[in-house]
Amino acid sequence: MSEKTKYTHTIKQLFEFVKPYRNLFVFVALISILLSGLGVLRTYFFKVIIDDFIVPKDYQGMVEIIWIMLGLLFAEVISQVSFMYYTSWLGQYIIRDIRNKLFGYMIRFKMKYYDQSSVGILVTRAVNDIERIAEIFSSGLFEIFSEILKMLVVMGVMIYFDWRLALIVFATLPIILYATNWFQKSMKVAFTEVRKQVAELNSFVQERLSGMKIIQLFTRENYEYQKFEKINKKHEKAWLANIWYNSIFFPISDLVTSVAMGLIVWYGGLQAVNNTGIQLGTILMFIQLIQRLFQPLRHIADKFNTLQMGVIAAQRVFAIIETHRQYTEIEGNNELSEVQGNIRFENVRFGYKENEEILHGINFSVEKGQTVAIVGATGAGKSTIINLINRFYDLNGGTILIDNQDIRDFTLISLRKHIAIVLQDVFLFADTILNNITLRNPSISKEEVIQAAKEIGIHKFIKKLPQGYEYNVKERGATLSAGQRQLIAFLRAYVHKPEILILDEATSSVDSHSEKLIKKATERITKGRTSIIIAHRLATIQQADKIIVLDKGNIVEEGTHDKLLTIPNGYYRNLQQVATNLYEDKI
Repeated sequence: MSEKTKYTHTIKQLFEFVKPYRNLFVFVALISILLSGLGVLRTYFFKVIIDDFIVPKDYQGMVEIIWIMLGLLFAEVISQVSFMYYTSWLGQYIIRDIRNKLFGYMIRFKMKYYDQSSVGILVTRAVNDIERIAEIFSSGLFEIFSEILKMLVVMGVMIYFDWRLALIVFATLPIILYATNWFQKSMKVAFTEVRKQVAELNSFVQERLSGMKIIQLFTRENYEYQKFEKINKKHEKAWLANIWYNSIFFPISDLVTSVAMGLIVWYGGLQAVNNTGIQLGTILMFIQLIQRLFQPLRHIADKFNTLQMGVIAAQRVFAIIETHRQYTEIEGNNELSEVQGNIRFENVRFGYKENEEILHGINFSVEKGQTVAIVGATGAGKSTIINLINRFYDLNGGTILIDNQDIRDFTLISLRKHIAIVLQDVFLFADTILNNITLRNPSISKEEVIQAAKEIGIHKFIKKLPQGYEYNVKERGATLSAGQRQLIAFLRAYVHKPEILILDEATSSVDSHSEKLIKKATERITKGRTSIIIAHRLATIQQADKIIVLDKGNIVEEGTHDKLLTIPNGYYRNLQQVATNLYEDKI
C-alpha cells in the first residue's frame, strides 16, 4: 500500500468514528465558513473608513462604520470561541470511542499477541497516540479547512477590487507554496521519527521500571543508564530535525510576506500618485489582505504538521485495531453452564512458534474430583498445558475436552468462569485486598470473602495487615511477600467457586510459614474439585490421585506416587532421589 493510499485509508477510518457526531461536524464546518468571511469583511470596512470617511473628513459616518466593525469583531470572537470549543469537544468524543474500541479489542487479544508486543509501546498507542488523534479535529482538519476558505475569500476580494495589485501578490505565491510543500513533506518524515522514538523511550522506561529490582541486584545501573542515554539522544535528534525545519520555513514566510507588502506599497503608491484609480484605502486594505492570505498559509503548514502527527498516530492505533481478526480468539457459540470437571487431552500438539512444537501428541485424562499433578524439568511443557486448558492459545492439533465436549465449542467467558488458576508469579492490582480477591465482582460479598478466608485458614493473616481487607497493595502487590501474594491468590480462586482448579508451581519460592498455610489452603480448596497441580517440590504432590511426568513435550510416565517409585530407573524416581539428596545436603 502506497503512502498516499495508506493516508487516505486512515482518513476514511477516522470518519467512521465521526458518523455518530455528523451534526456537530457540520455545525463546526459552518462556523469555519462564517469565520472565513467575517475577518475579510472587517478589512473591507477598514478601506471604506479611509476612502469614504477619513479622506473626505466625514467623521459622523466614520463612527457608524466603526460600530459596525466592532459588531463584526464581536461576532468573530464568538465564532472563534465556539469553533475552538466544539472542535475540541468533537475530538474528545472521537478519541473516547477509539480508545474504548481499542481497549475492548486488547483485553480479548490472544496471549500470543502480548508475547510479541512491548508493553511500553502498547501504552504509548493507547494513551499518547490517541491523544494526538484528538488534535486532528481540535487543531488540524477544521483549522486547515477554515484557513483554505479564508485564502479563497481573500483572493476573490483582491481580484474584485484591483486585479493589478492581485497579480503582484499572486506572483509571490509560488515561492511560499513551494516552501510550504517542502515543509510539509519534511515535517511528515520528522514527525514519523519523533513518534517512533517516543514509543521506544516509553517502552524502555516502562520495562526498566518493572525490572528495577533485577537491575540493582546485578549492579547494571551504569549499563542501563548508558543505554537510556543513547535512546534519549535519538529522541533529541528527532526533535531537533523538527525544530530545524520550523526555523527555516517561518523566516522564509515572513520574508515573502514583507516582499509582497513592499511591492504593493511601491506599485500602488505610484498609481495613487499618478491618479490612475487606486485609492489609499485600497492599498492599505491589500496590505492587510496580504497578511490574511499568507498567514493562513503559515497556519496551514503548521496545522498540517498537527494533522500529520495525528494521522501517523491514527495509523499506529488502527494497525492494532486491524489485527483483532488475527489475534482475537475464535469462540464457540455454546454456553458452558454446568461442569462436572472431567478433562481429557487427545493427541494435543502445540508450539508457541511455527515449526517449534512444545507438546507432541499429549494424551491424558482427569476425572471429576481428581487431583492430578504434572511434573517435569523446566521447559517440559507443564505451564503450556495450563495455558491450553484456558484457551489462551489455539492448538496446532488434537482436542481438549471438558465433560466430553470440545472446549473450542464454548464461549471463552463461559469456559473460563469454571476455571481458576493460582500462579507462582501472582499479579495483584493497585487496589484493596478485598477488591483483588473479588476482582470487583458484585456477586461476591465481603462476608463471603471473610468466611472463605476462615475456611482455608488465612483470615488471621489478612486481619494482621493494616486496614485488613481494605489494605491497599501497590502495583503487582509489591508491599506483600511472595507467600502473602500467593495466599491472596488462593483465596481469590476459592471465592470464585470454580469446578476446575489449577495450581501452577504454587508452593515454590515461599517461606516455610506461608508454605504451611498454602498446604492447608490447598487441601481445602482442592477437596471435591478437579485439580491440576504443577510443583517443583515433589513433597507437595505425593497425595495426588495421579502424577503425570513430562519430558520434552512428551508424557514419559503416569501413575500414583507409589507406583512411579517402583519403576526401575524411572524419571520420577530419579527426580525424587535428587530431591531427597538435596534435602539431606541441607541438613
